[in-house]
Amino acid sequence: MNFLIAFAIAFFGSFVAMPFFLFWVRVFSIYVIVRERECVVFELFGKVRLTINEPGIHFPWLTMGPFAALVPLFGRKRTIDLRLDQVYLRSQPVNSEEGAPMGIGVWCEMFVSDPIAYLYKNTDPVGSLRANVSNATVRCLSNMKLSDMLENRHPMSQVVREEVSAKSRQWGYMLGSTYIRKVHFRDVGMIQQIEQKVVNRLRQVTAAIQQDGANRVNVIRSTAERSAAVEFARAAATRPQIVGAALAEISKDPVISGALFELLETQNLLQSSRLEVNIVPKGTQLIAAVPSSGGILGPQ
Repeated sequence: MNFLIAFAIAFFGSFVAMPFFLFWVRVFSIYVIVRERECVVFELFGKVRLTINEPGIHFPWLTMGPFAALVPLFGRKRTIDLRLDQVYLRSQPVNSEEGAPMGIGVWCEMFVSDPIAYLYKNTDPVGSLRANVSNATVRCLSNMKLSDMLENRHPMSQVVREEVSAKSRQWGYMLGSTYIRKVHFRDVGMIQQIEQKVVNRLRQVTAAIQQDGANRVNVIRSTAERSAAVEFARAAATRPQIVGAALAEISKDPVISGALFELLETQNLLQSSRLEVNIVPKGTQLIAAVPSSGGILGPQ
């Protein structure tokens, strides 16, 4: 029984009484916990009494005294996030020097540099800073050459940052890194015309490459044909000389030359596709026996 009573008292004290007690301790600002990249501002009777931006556990009573207990009743305790914020402004409308409607996407970082100015010098410093970035982009980057607008993004980013930073310091909300991430055309008709021109240019380049390849092939082919024709002509011119020299050598011996010519004549007769042999009887006149179609005569 004693164990159950002790357990109930410990449970009630740990999970009910202690959180309730710590809640009212924090309400009356006996202690405050400040996290990383965070700032707590105590306002009492329309004045800022204390600003804490160091992370850890702090005791406002040591600085403000009993006035810290009056903050929940007659003042306010504000918590400001000091972490880095990022924003991307899409398609800010500008015109190039040539009159082309362009859109510029601006990426930038923002952070609170002065919590007091952030709270009391501008009711909407975040919206004001975004509006100033947009206005500076349109004002500083308009009437630039289209080639510079498409290529020189780093100088454009520096121009926008320098234009906005001076004004943002007054509100305690500063502009960090700024970068022009995207530059594009806003007119759909112009985009289609550019696409058509690119397609036509690609077709021209492809046709030029194909024509150049065909010309090179034709040059190579004509050179090869010329070299082959020269060699064939040289061979045709050399063949009669070789054959004549061989025949001259053979004609020195009458027996060999006669046998050769007889062999060649017989070979030509055998290779003829329409060979006709007419046999003439013995004692018949030769002219009367020869047919009109011609042929080879032989004695019967």
